[in-house]
Amino acid sequence: MSDKVHITYLFDPLCGWCYGASGIKRELSSRPEIAVEMTPTGLFSGRGARQLDAQFAAFAWSNDLRIAALTGRTFTEEYREQVLCKHGGMLDSVPATLALTAVSLTAPETELDALRLIQEARYIRGLDVTENLVLIDTLKNAGFGAAAALLRASDEGLLEANHRRLVSARALKDQFRVDGVPALIVDDGEIRRPLGASGLFGDPDLLSTLLRPRVSAVAATRSHPNP
Repeated sequence: MSDKVHITYLFDPLCGWCYGASGIKRELSSRPEIAVEMTPTGLFSGRGARQLDAQFAAFAWSNDLRIAALTGRTFTEEYREQVLCKHGGMLDSVPATLALTAVSLTAPETELDALRLIQEARYIRGLDVTENLVLIDTLKNAGFGAAAALLRASDEGLLEANHRRLVSARALKDQFRVDGVPALIVDDGEIRRPLGASGLFGDPDLLSTLLRPRVSAVAATRSHPNP
């Protein structure tokens, strides 16, 4: 039995609900008994990408206000005016997903920090993170120089690594019948199971409660090792 609970985090960098869950994700990743693997799904890429219009902007903003009320995350007027209401704007997560894959290849232990950086650039600073140059500057200015250079080059290795991550995420979604993001796949060393998105919101100790039986068992094993 592994000493750690392994959590695969299924997300999209342009998903508002994923941004709303950022606090509990940081809490989980800070715990030594839990290992978190970042796995982007490409929800808003390819066929999932779409051009922003007034109707969709209004729908997205109303949803964002719900997320803010539930989680305390900030969605600024700069984001509303410069991103949602941008003429000809797109909801396309390919560039941001590639940026995170670049981080995963150059400094994998910091990918959650990079996701937070990209989310805050979008939802707080009102930057258009569907543009490569914006992402490159954002990464570079925050100390992710190697990832910024890799994203700028966008070579075959980066594209292949990104494709593998998307294929893996989609296989997990199919296997566990996960409809949307954010979602978790929890592996305690004996069984893998999906954890519904509702577990990421509301009570900040809910995930701890759900994982406690496994964490307690690991602690007991350490206290009473086999002879």
